[in-house]
Amino acid sequence: MKSGYAAAVALLALTATPAMAKEVVVRMKNQGAAGAMVFEPAFVKAMPGDTIRFVPSDPSHNAETIPTMLPPGVAPSKGGMNKEFVLPVSAPGLYGIKCMPHYSMGMVALVQVGNGPSPNLAAARGVKLPPFAAKRMAPMLAQAK
Repeated sequence: MKSGYAAAVALLALTATPAMAKEVVVRMKNQGAAGAMVFEPAFVKAMPGDTIRFVPSDPSHNAETIPTMLPPGVAPSKGGMNKEFVLPVSAPGLYGIKCMPHYSMGMVALVQVGNGPSPNLAAARGVKLPPFAAKRMAPMLAQAK
């Protein structure tokens, strides 16, 4: 009887996990609270299993990962111009995001997955970014754990 109860509890825990995953929407904008060419929000906290959806609010944007700012074992991915980009996050750590056409203008975002410490925090802080992108990324990295 106890083993049947334990199995039921384990099955319930496994089936309940997907329902807890959330989707976060990030807008790609020409103008926002932080100025021109921004992601809003630019800093996102998520948990493994969540999905981050980058939605173009204005034309001429894309979202793609910054290959040198990803958790170990996560492959870079890229969205198309003027298309939604869906980033499922499974590994804990920091995911750097850029809009390629506006990268030098500072259009970057940071997704922190998990409660920390992020396994790639030191590496992410050491990544060389274009000057304006680095200026915008610095306060996001300061918030990350």
